[in-house]
Amino acid sequence: MVTRRTFLGGLVGAAIAPAVLRAGQAGEPEFLKERLTSGSLPPMAERIPLRPRIVNLKEMGLEPGAYGGTVRTIIGSQRDIRFMTIYGYARLVGYNKHLQFQPDILARFQSEDDTVFTFTLREGHKWSDGQPFTADDFRYWWEDVILNDKLTPGGGALELRPHGSLPRFEMLDPLTVRYTWEKPNPMFLPTLAGPQPLVIFGPGHYLKQFHKKFQPDQAKMDELMKTYRVKKWQDLHIKMARSYRPENPNLPTLDPWRNTTPLPSEQFVFERNPFFHRVDETGRQLPYLDRFILNVSSSSIIAAKAGAGEADLQVTGIDFNDYTFLKEAEKRFPVKVNLWKLARGSRITLLPNLNCADEAWRGLFRDVRLRRALSLAIDRHEVNMVAFYGLGTPSADTVLPDSPLFKQEYADAFVKFDPDEANRLLDELGLTKRGDDGIRLLPDGRRAEITVETAGESNLDTDVLELVHDHWANIGLALYTRTSQRDVFRNRAMSGSIMMSIWYGLDNGVPTADMSPAGLAPTLDDQLQWPLWGMHYLSAGQEGVAPDLPEAAELVDLLGQWGSTAKFEERQVIWHKMLSLYTQQVFSIGLINSTLQPVLCAAKLQNLPEKALYGFDPTSYLGVYMPDAFWYKEA
Repeated sequence: MVTRRTFLGGLVGAAIAPAVLRAGQAGEPEFLKERLTSGSLPPMAERIPLRPRIVNLKEMGLEPGAYGGTVRTIIGSQRDIRFMTIYGYARLVGYNKHLQFQPDILARFQSEDDTVFTFTLREGHKWSDGQPFTADDFRYWWEDVILNDKLTPGGGALELRPHGSLPRFEMLDPLTVRYTWEKPNPMFLPTLAGPQPLVIFGPGHYLKQFHKKFQPDQAKMDELMKTYRVKKWQDLHIKMARSYRPENPNLPTLDPWRNTTPLPSEQFVFERNPFFHRVDETGRQLPYLDRFILNVSSSSIIAAKAGAGEADLQVTGIDFNDYTFLKEAEKRFPVKVNLWKLARGSRITLLPNLNCADEAWRGLFRDVRLRRALSLAIDRHEVNMVAFYGLGTPSADTVLPDSPLFKQEYADAFVKFDPDEANRLLDELGLTKRGDDGIRLLPDGRRAEITVETAGESNLDTDVLELVHDHWANIGLALYTRTSQRDVFRNRAMSGSIMMSIWYGLDNGVPTADMSPAGLAPTLDDQLQWPLWGMHYLSAGQEGVAPDLPEAAELVDLLGQWGSTAKFEERQVIWHKMLSLYTQQVFSIGLINSTLQPVLCAAKLQNLPEKALYGFDPTSYLGVYMPDAFWYKEA
């Protein structure tokens, strides 16, 4: 029996919205007045889709707002302009705040057994440059980008070929496209709804000038390549088409704000997209805010700058240990600081590198008894009290109670402070010999010294490691800390140079069974506990090495099973098998989760929740809370 799920966009009143807008009841942003007066921009009724997505803010417990205003925020590097793509959260299919799928850019979509996906666009929807957004933009990306071996030499994203083959693509009419797989692809919708969405369409009318197939003038192509400092046409197209990190100010977008600043710059200005597809229940086009200004600063002083009144909205670059300082800023500046719950599996996680180059340590890390001993030796109560004022929850690196998949046994796996059991496990491993200082000796006679590397982005990590240093010394293990930069940190992990690292836990701590459990298996090269195994999966076996630890290989197999079933109940069973195996094997050593994340904003900024879940996936930081509906309430 085929299971069909159809999701409709907008609300019951969608059909009457154009009439309301044409009657002029909603008004226009003052920000656009000059362009409207000159005639270079059409009126709102001609800019939005015939049936826009109507966001009923009152039903969401929010307040319809007013146009205007600029938001300042601080980023740690030019690369972080990607936050605007995450915050803007314009997706074909997105999550609402309850983490349920809903059409956004799409008018509706239908899924048949997660095998056949039919997408219907909104009639009259336009790119930010005013050109029509149609099924042709999907066809261009499919035929001329994904199927072009110069632009997509690897054969397409894994999410498009989970079982090895790409789907069949059909353009049914100017507003409808269909993707059909031979087997279920349950990763498709979650990937479209994610913080870094799978790209399956692009503004062909703009990008064709950078494509060899459509650019007849080789001299023009050569000139473009010289201007943008690339040597191949495919590199030019990739550079000009990059939407997740919107470095090209000329690239048309469907996001609520568009970048207006070319690289390099110390300040990036994002301005409202006058063709954005959402309106509130009064007929007022979103976003309310006119501009975002992103000021580039050193990551280490973002909190200081935010607390000095230099930000109107700051969620990245600040941490819980900045809370007291930021809270003091409320007395000096018109800002307020809220605390949201971090939606990761753990705020602090130790990751033994099962692919490390040191043969002796690699063998020890792959023995579950060592990983369990390391976990049992940590006094999480002390860590929680010292680093989080007792406000976090000692836990393994696993899903939170907010997830329907939560089980207490996962959270409790090997987290009880039990140094006696930790010592017993280490003795059982054969690490019985000790030096004069009490530090155990490896079989080859070396001291049992573990160097934990950090990306140097948070004092919290180094503070916690000082505590763990003492905990592990009590069981005869010496801990040393090494600080590096994120890019170096990642490269060293891949090369096997890192023995162990400290980072966040699972990206998604609040999953449902319909979300991918890929984070529990070796699937990515930036998973610091098994980067070479992750690269093997990511490259479809072309790079890295296959997992040769049975339990890790079993996780990959279970992930394949999850991806092959269209039944929710079967996915749920697989999720629980993977969560149980992952926590029992202690593949990552979680310390504390359900910690709190400061969120600083201007006191007059409206519709930003006081309490919410905060994380990269699935909430896209601020994304699911709709920053396009934030607005300034003047006193």
